[in-house]
Amino acid sequence: MKAVTSKDNVKGDDHHNRLLSYLQKQIPWTILEINQIRQNVFKVETNHTPFILKGFRSYHKFKLQETFTSSLIKEGFVHTYSFLPLAKDPPLFFDGIYFGCLFYILPSEQPFTYQNETNRKEGLDLIDKFHHVSKKLKDRYVTLLSPHHQRDKWRIRTVQFKKNESILKYFIPKEIMAEYLAWADWSLSGMGGKEQTIEANEVILHGDVAHHNFIRDDSNQLFLIDFDLISIGQKEYDYLQYANRILPTLDWELNEMEKFPQLKELTTSNQSLYALSYPTDVFREWNRCIRERTYIYPKKMRPLLSLTIDQFQKRKLFVEELKKRIDG
Repeated sequence: MKAVTSKDNVKGDDHHNRLLSYLQKQIPWTILEINQIRQNVFKVETNHTPFILKGFRSYHKFKLQETFTSSLIKEGFVHTYSFLPLAKDPPLFFDGIYFGCLFYILPSEQPFTYQNETNRKEGLDLIDKFHHVSKKLKDRYVTLLSPHHQRDKWRIRTVQFKKNESILKYFIPKEIMAEYLAWADWSLSGMGGKEQTIEANEVILHGDVAHHNFIRDDSNQLFLIDFDLISIGQKEYDYLQYANRILPTLDWELNEMEKFPQLKELTTSNQSLYALSYPTDVFREWNRCIRERTYIYPKKMRPLLSLTIDQFQKRKLFVEELKKRIDG
């Protein structure tokens, strides 16, 4: 069967055609179509089976993820993808990017969403299983992965948010902006100068528990993907990020969050209570918006304005409840 090109523009027709030609020489199957999912990630249709082509900026990052996913599966965490040894002359290297071929998980017609209560619980349980296995792998990868420093990461995020104030002031009311910055300063101050480290709780963290990194397949099994941000740290940091992702769907009700056993643990530590008050989602999304200049597109701004302004009062009550817990 003759190979065909995607109708989509992938960094221009020339780049797409050259990538297609390169893959056709390297992959033992006929390439039928290439569709870009996001930057350096493609779905490749073939005459045999589809696969995902994922790019990495360095050979080290490529081999690290290939080895790590293999280790996860060997240790019993099978709810993720595996790398496929398809290249005739590995590694695949095109236009300065190393590429890996990943097993394609056929998605369910009902995608994973944090809006669904069952999904929220399943996602958290899957993270729990991931931690159970990644803890066993920690010592094996300790020299290859960076330690996780949440407070330092958030301090950098706050500095960038403040630098963006000249644009932010056109979208966020002055009083609301001041409140977000006050929460951030209070949170970072309360988290302390040196983050507590309990080595017994250390695992390999996933680092990015956004909803799109959970895929439900056509047999209704849930998979965890994308290990670009793995690091070593206390498991609570993944739970903290998960809590922040689902709190908008819980109307910022602390009592609702505590119905999840893993997240309830966060309320037993003052350091975690301070961390829960940090407006990480607001700062992250606005920094991205300004970096990518998406603020010129009204349609893309609506969800961000809803997150920042429409949810503000509920979030304020949430932070006040956190302060009561700490003072109590």
